[in-house]
Amino acid sequence: MLEKNNKQIPYNQEEFLYQELMKQIREYIYCQNYLDKIYQAYALAKQKHANQKRVTGEDFIIHPLIVATTLAELQSEPHTIMAGLLHDSLEDTDLTFEELKHHMGDDVASIVEKTTKLNKIVFNKDQAQIENQQKMFLAMAKDIRVVLVKIADRLHNMQTLKIMRLDKQIRISNETLAIYAPLTHRLGLFQIKSQLEDLVLRYTKPHEYYRIAHLIQKKKNEREKSIDFIIKNIESLFHKTGIKNFHISGRSKNIYSTYKKLKQRNVFFEEIFDLLAIRIIVENIDVCYQCLGIIHANYFPLPNRFKDYIALPKANLYQSLHNTVLSKDGTIFEIQIRTKEMDGIAEKGIASHWSYKENKIYSKENKQLEIVRKLRWFKELIKLTKTTEDNLPTNSQNFVDAIKNDILSENVYVFTPQREVFELPKGSTPIDFAFRVHSSVGSRMNAAIVNGRITPLSYQLQNGDIISIKTTKNLLNVKKEWLKNVRTSYAKKIINKHLNQHFKEKSDLIQIGKKILDKELSQQKIEFVIKTNFIKNYFPQTEIQNINELYEYIGSKKISYHTVIKKILHFNNQQNHNVNFEQKTLEKYKKIVYENEIGVFIEGLKQTKLKLANCCLPVFDEKIIGFISKGKGIIIHRNECVNMQNFNWNKMVPAVWYSNNKFKYASLIFIVGYYNSTLLTDITNKTKNMGINILNLKILTKKLTQLNICLKVVVNNIKEINSLIENLSKISNIYKIYRGFY
Repeated sequence: MLEKNNKQIPYNQEEFLYQELMKQIREYIYCQNYLDKIYQAYALAKQKHANQKRVTGEDFIIHPLIVATTLAELQSEPHTIMAGLLHDSLEDTDLTFEELKHHMGDDVASIVEKTTKLNKIVFNKDQAQIENQQKMFLAMAKDIRVVLVKIADRLHNMQTLKIMRLDKQIRISNETLAIYAPLTHRLGLFQIKSQLEDLVLRYTKPHEYYRIAHLIQKKKNEREKSIDFIIKNIESLFHKTGIKNFHISGRSKNIYSTYKKLKQRNVFFEEIFDLLAIRIIVENIDVCYQCLGIIHANYFPLPNRFKDYIALPKANLYQSLHNTVLSKDGTIFEIQIRTKEMDGIAEKGIASHWSYKENKIYSKENKQLEIVRKLRWFKELIKLTKTTEDNLPTNSQNFVDAIKNDILSENVYVFTPQREVFELPKGSTPIDFAFRVHSSVGSRMNAAIVNGRITPLSYQLQNGDIISIKTTKNLLNVKKEWLKNVRTSYAKKIINKHLNQHFKEKSDLIQIGKKILDKELSQQKIEFVIKTNFIKNYFPQTEIQNINELYEYIGSKKISYHTVIKKILHFNNQQNHNVNFEQKTLEKYKKIVYENEIGVFIEGLKQTKLKLANCCLPVFDEKIIGFISKGKGIIIHRNECVNMQNFNWNKMVPAVWYSNNKFKYASLIFIVGYYNSTLLTDITNKTKNMGINILNLKILTKKLTQLNICLKVVVNNIKEINSLIENLSKISNIYKIYRGFY
């Protein structure tokens, strides 16, 4: 009941809220035409919602009045407030879009219509909810005022959530925490964010909420005394040092942020010291840093707590100096120092860009463009929506996941050498950064330099990293394995796009190559079925691993079909020549074996000089063949030695190893890997751990991110070689390894 002229009059909630709304509005809107239009919107909403009640039992008009008041507290421009008053009118009354447009104009009607589309959430259908979330982000990309209305609507719905069933309370709260709380953070609406988070905790974890609320309330008087004492002390310091025109205020941290600290730090409430926050508002940036110096001279700054958001603004344009300090009496508190303009953005966030100022001409398009220009994350939202809008609802899940992971998630801030700031989701790699700079930079990148050192592309970027990307001149350099090391949806999308295009081109080249080779084999009447062992033995130093890759090489002219035909003929001749002995053949000639230093047996030959070929370095237990070389004796080659195809077959003789061979053999292994500081150490350690001696390790070529290495080792047999190759291939930075030829 209200007192007036000593008489009791009934409390009229609607009238009270309307007067509160107009009080807020008149603080910054003076144009009578706009004031009249706002009253017209209120009158229309009152008329259309007449006799309607909310689930709470209140007159329906109470809800739009509270929503509009929240928007007015953000000093939203007049059309946004009108839309707030009418945001439920198209959905819950007989008012049509045409009637609304006639009464209030195109702008208000458009905001209300878009907001109405966002209101139809079906809580028991996940797909419907996902599609609704997608529509909200798409609407925000077109006109952010729609989302401001929706956030104000959600805030009041959360404030009246207690009348809902428990299951709806939890579902709505979870959605609020997943979507609306991060969104308000991104938009810089910190007061609304704090309210939403506290309400979410109240309905999802009521025991924790009321426990923390009780503990905070219990020490309220003590905290208020501490805050007052600190403020008076800082005011005195500022007066002594000549600081003028400042304002200092204090506050306690909210319940949800306290809950998060308890969980993250795994401590008790009594162990959380930084529950106090002091905010200092000054005239300009120079004074901000001057005040910080005074604070540091009189209070002890705690290590690793200083944040300069003035030099490095947050994604929502928030700017302030932050630090946590310790007073002489042991009180720990957070200091925030900023200008009046910064404080306006801190309080209203992105709404400050839509806030109304007298005598300014407003253009929705220009305001939206200004937000896109200033907010880096908003540019990413525009990118995502450009290719998604026409595909509702098929890509809804991917789109919403992209928003949550790329835009609403925790971020890191990195720099270019030119000190340009880039914001990326936590866990991003240099690949994500390259594509964030530009799709062409990402598509042609071949190296990343972080803090002056070449860094693996899998490296997770940290706050403050200085990163530059090296690119190829013209060629696309996209690799499938990049998909394992990217965090952002945009980078994945561009990589997949290039890979799909490459796959199409690759398929075409495979068909061309097959057609060419089949034609030549037919014309030369060569019968041959290409198998894995042929490819493995005859193309060891290429990336050819299977028949399709062989066709692709032929189709792209990376290898001529003449070369392939020549290798096929060599392979056929080798098979027909029967260069392999069975074990029984060896047993038959054991008695006439001539002992030699390499453990090889040549049938029927004695006192003949035998030598292992330097070009292929065969080892025990792999297939070999001898070649009679004038003046040198017999040179033993591996069957697949690339030089064999140039030899005269009449000078080749069968060769086998002794079964009880105990000799040791040198062998070559070629390695291609991404460069990092531990690659060579990893190779040598793995080799030594297998008991294999290294004769030589030579770096053949060193590019910016790639090393070509020749490893010469001593082994007992082919089995050891194969085991070594298998173990070395497990090193993450090695992407190709094979036995080679000189």
